[in-house]
Parts: sequence; structure tokens; C-alpha cells
Amino acid sequence: MSESPLKLQIVAAMQDAMRARDKPRLGAIRLALAEIKRVEVDERIDPDETRVTSILDKMVKQRRESIRQFEVAGRAELVAQEELEIGVLQEFLPQALNEEELDAIIKSALAESGASNMQDMSKVMGLVKPKVVGRADMGAVSQKIKAVLA
Repeated sequence: MSESPLKLQIVAAMQDAMRARDKPRLGAIRLALAEIKRVEVDERIDPDETRVTSILDKMVKQRRESIRQFEVAGRAELVAQEELEIGVLQEFLPQALNEEELDAIIKSALAESGASNMQDMSKVMGLVKPKVVGRADMGAVSQKIKAVLA
């Protein structure tokens, strides 16, 4: 089994952070590698590029939720830690899509699937998700599709 190029990039970044003695960055990278390893062990797979990207995307989403909770609780130091981790994780994710690119992907998926009402939502999401994972917030994508189909 071959390693994902993205995973190899994360391992190289970990080694660089170790050499630079950058503990906060090293901690965030180790969290990402631990999560990838957990998926490898639990699912008995060698994750490909798409799977590693979705793992990192999920980690960013979890940290954004944590930030919201920490802000409500007034825990500024924990908010800062989560924001640092998001910054490190986003270095390994593909460039985010802008609104025009996202709209074009949704439009082509609607045309390809022939979707005309809300019952076709899953068809459209099935076509859109592989193209935008790690590059756009899936909640926002879902809302855009619902607005078009409604």
C-alpha cells in the first residue's frame, strides 16, 4: 500500500516543526496524524488523498464548533489554541472555492443530475460533494442547493 502524498506532506511538516522546535504547530500536526492513523486502524484502510482531505476538513469543522462554545464560555486562551490549530490544518487543505466557482459546480451538478425538486437533493449532493470536500463548508453548499431546488 502506498502513502497518500498529502499524508507524506503532513509527516514532512511534522519533521520541520520538530527541527524548528515549534511546539504549538507540532502539536496540531500530531493531532492530524493521530486522526489519520485512527482511521487507518479503525477502517483497516490506507486512506487516499480524498479521504485524508475529508479527515482534515472534519477536524477544522470540529474546531470551529469548539471556538463557538469557548467564546460563549469566555475562554479566550482556548479560542486562540483552536484558531492556531485551524490555521495549521488549513495549510494542508486545498484552496477554498469562491462563490462563483461554487455556484458553477452546483449548476453543473443540477444539469447533470436533472434535479428539479427537493427529492433530488441527494443526487445533487452526491455529485457536488467530491468536488468541494475540504474546499467549502458543506452546510453552506447544502443551503445553496436547497435554495435552488425550493
